[in-house]
Amino acid sequence: MNHYLLRKRASLYALMALTALLGAAGAGAAPCPPGALGTHRVQVVAPDPAARFGLKSYDKTLPLGEKEVVLTFDDGPLPGPTDAVLAALEKECVRATFFLIGRNAKAAPHLARRIAEAGHTLANHSMTHPWTMRQMDHDAAWRNIMEGQAAIESAAGKRIAPFFRFPGFADTPALLESLAGAGIVVMGTDIWASDWNVMSPERQLRLTMRRLERAGSGIVLFHDTKSQTAAMLPAFLRALAEGGWRVVHIVGP
Repeated sequence: MNHYLLRKRASLYALMALTALLGAAGAGAAPCPPGALGTHRVQVVAPDPAARFGLKSYDKTLPLGEKEVVLTFDDGPLPGPTDAVLAALEKECVRATFFLIGRNAKAAPHLARRIAEAGHTLANHSMTHPWTMRQMDHDAAWRNIMEGQAAIESAAGKRIAPFFRFPGFADTPALLESLAGAGIVVMGTDIWASDWNVMSPERQLRLTMRRLERAGSGIVLFHDTKSQTAAMLPAFLRALAEGGWRVVHIVGP
């Protein structure tokens, strides 16, 4: 397919995704309060053999403008922290991407469904979050990826976006090739919140904003299994709004 047709198809997907998002927002959802951060735009990320994004692991990232951010959450869902994260996002009318672990989605299907029903993007973070896939037999690692996708879709009751984030960002050439062949986009990150380290919500906010301001834009990685992240998120979203940052919601075609 030539580049013109690819651009036309991407534009059509973007329009469809935006229409669906606006429709979901109007179907029984509370209106956004004045001053809410909101979701600035929807960006369709179509599968491509070279579709690997995130400067922490790869040589390119998503095409984002200055002060545009993509919010992503790994490792959930987990009752408690995930509920608080979803409440904070809902209050600010923000859409994010959740890279779920299959066994966690299976254990808390109500949360997987709640994430989907709120209009967020569901994506795959493997079945069991093995450390590391680089030390696994290729076939076993691939089964773990595919089982994760199936478990998340079963729990949520819908297809997920064709996005995969490696546990620990531990990819292999063979797994990258298999994912590309299956039409699955590999999503890394540009900015770490480092919330795997124990710290106060206030310190995490300062750290994340400092890194974001230094980068100017990018994919931000949080973990919705961390209570400190859930506690920090309302202040983080307010800081984005007050600083003129804009949230981009990524979706699959």
